Amino acid sequence: MQNAARSAYAAISASAVIPAQAGIQGGEAPIVRHLGLAGFAPTYQAMRRFTDARGTTTPDELWVLEHPPIYTVGIAGRAEHFPRSGEIPVERIDRGGQITYHGPGQAIVYALVDLDRRGLSVRAMVTLLEQAVIDALLCGYDVKAERRTGAPGVYVDGAKIAALGLRVRRGCCYHGVALNVDMDLAPFSAIDPCGYPGLAVTQTRAHGVLADATEIGGELARRIARLIEHA
Repeated sequence: MQNAARSAYAAISASAVIPAQAGIQGGEAPIVRHLGLAGFAPTYQAMRRFTDARGTTTPDELWVLEHPPIYTVGIAGRAEHFPRSGEIPVERIDRGGQITYHGPGQAIVYALVDLDRRGLSVRAMVTLLEQAVIDALLCGYDVKAERRTGAPGVYVDGAKIAALGLRVRRGCCYHGVALNVDMDLAPFSAIDPCGYPGLAVTQTRAHGVLADATEIGGELARRIARLIEHA
């Protein structure tokens, strides 16, 4: 079954899949895989195949990557929040939430986690992902971030810096969290981000952080892995 699960993401880019980093692999920590810049559609299908193929002993995984420009719309997405102009593709998917934007310079960590095996509720998993972002920004880069009641994600000075959404099937989740690092934020202005008209967005670069999406994505994945291991 583990081999079947591995084959799910092989189509993304076999050369981009590397073993778990030192310090992450032991115990019950998820395996971390760095996929670089990966197309959304093949990654999305790979997550679904991984979840369908995994068994009760399949290790959890975190996929760290960036996407080419794309809007993704969750199952609750409404057309009034969609792009008002532009040529960026729009993809309807099966996560929760409304519309968001992905593009180069954004650190994405997809969490393929057996929630039932770890005794985690969906709400607890969302809180864990938010906390990992908050910890990564404060401890790693001295940027103070916070949650908002009733509006999942992470905010800095009132502007959204990280969006998240999950899908749960067979007690296992996929999708994850997207943290704006050093990217073109203009595409956000063509939509109502996460379904909130006029919602301000920001990124780590605007707060003096020089680290790129690869570095910050790796740090975020390490923190998510630790929180999952000790959940």
